[in-house]
Amino acid sequence: MSAETNKTVARRLLEEVWNKGNLAALNEIIAEDHVGTGPGALPDSPAGPEGTKRVVTLYRNAFPDVHFTIDEQFAEGDKVVTRWTADGTHQGELQGIPATGKVSTVTGIAIDRIVNGKIAESWGIFDQFGMMQQLGVIPTPETAGK
Repeated sequence: MSAETNKTVARRLLEEVWNKGNLAALNEIIAEDHVGTGPGALPDSPAGPEGTKRVVTLYRNAFPDVHFTIDEQFAEGDKVVTRWTADGTHQGELQGIPATGKVSTVTGIAIDRIVNGKIAESWGIFDQFGMMQQLGVIPTPETAGK
């Protein structure tokens, strides 16, 4: 597959699934044996589209207005690197953290390996610490000690 075709597959994950909540699209985008790693991955989550549905559902329930913007995207061989920014309002429980009503802006990077037009493997990292500070769960240097 071409680099542009692979970038389109990775872009669909953010635009159709994360931004629009179209979980059915995961069956077209994610390989059956897909494995995802990084701070967003859930322990004991199944491989493939079902595991990705769990992650997306968890975060979209907590941030129902989440919107991802692709800042940059590069592709070489079977890999696509996407640098992104996500904005959303914490309106639902997130892994034991009750809704705060606070807006969070988070940056991250995803690396996806594309095989036969589907994401077969993903590595991701995002500023989870910064998100927790924005939600007020972890004090910022300005609020620490007050």
